[in-house]
Amino acid sequence: MPTLYGIKNCDTVKKARQWLDKHKIDYRFHDFREDGLTQAMLKHFAEQLDWQELLNQRSTSWRQLDAAQKADLNEDKALQLMHETPTLIKRPLLDADGKWLVGFKAERYQAEFDH
Repeated sequence: MPTLYGIKNCDTVKKARQWLDKHKIDYRFHDFREDGLTQAMLKHFAEQLDWQELLNQRSTSWRQLDAAQKADLNEDKALQLMHETPTLIKRPLLDADGKWLVGFKAERYQAEFDH
């Protein structure tokens, strides 16, 4: 069963959930705020996807970081920042039986579930 990771009040996550519901695709939803986010989960995400793809540098949360937090960014530092501030993670993350999608685009979801 696919797992959708995100934050339930995020507009993009809402769109992904609506698309999955509309297409009658069973999935598990993991809310970072309610269900938690561990370092192990983040490490697993980074093993599946490039950490730079996970980090949302266009988010309000990113803009609120100070220069020192943004400086000398590497995987460990980025994962620590995402652990401290889950809204720095691009959302939603979809694990569709080992195939990972970041963000939501209806065409990409359609292509993934049309097989």
